[in-house]
Amino acid sequence: MELGLLYPTRDRGEDDFAELCRRLDPAIGVGFAYPEWGPAAGRSDAAGQIAAVREIGAPERLTRAADAFATTPDVVSWACSSCSFTRGLDGARAQAGALAAHLGVPASSTSLAYLAALERLGAGRVALASVYHPELTARFAAFLTETGVETVHAVSAGAGSDRDLATWSPARITGLAEAGAHDDAEAVLLPETALHTTPLLGELEARLGKPVLTATAVTVWDALDRLGAEPVQDGLGTLFSGAADRRRPSSSSS
Repeated sequence: MELGLLYPTRDRGEDDFAELCRRLDPAIGVGFAYPEWGPAAGRSDAAGQIAAVREIGAPERLTRAADAFATTPDVVSWACSSCSFTRGLDGARAQAGALAAHLGVPASSTSLAYLAALERLGAGRVALASVYHPELTARFAAFLTETGVETVHAVSAGAGSDRDLATWSPARITGLAEAGAHDDAEAVLLPETALHTTPLLGELEARLGKPVLTATAVTVWDALDRLGAEPVQDGLGTLFSGAADRRRPSSSSS
């Protein structure tokens, strides 16, 4: 079984995806391909960051990058949160639809995976522990609102590049999750695939007392679920515990 992940920047959080797949099932293979950034890349202001992630998420950039997979994967996902939710729900579905048509396999993205995971858990109220600028965090909340998911609390770390985010320590990630948690939320979301969260999945849920959905975890879970091959593994959070309601969400279909 081969997961094909389109990833925004080389040598950031790919090892975290590989570790999660290894812990779930060593037989799961994962391959990466990298779309090209557009002219807005490198800007540090919020408007520039939004422009950059919208550019790289253009469906034609994704399908062109998908041609670089060594072999056609069994399922493909655009493994970037902001690069999919900034185009809204229709835009995220268009990205997945273009990839599915191009490769002839099931396709999704991290943002669509969040919707699938929330519906599987039956969670309609969330808290956002966001690394982004407040403007980008608000875009993610608006994306969730399109499917009726309410953001009851959000924090924004205003962090820099994915290069910096890939170096965040477990303590810093945990601190952000704790700051983002809220009693009224049914789940806490950490939307960033450069963060190394796999070793923390069980600990974060134990600390916060509710499901914690990291970008890496939902991306892998959703890809496997689309193949009907969702594994159950202790210590990796609610999604992989086998305890979640097994409904197939309609809102996140590609």
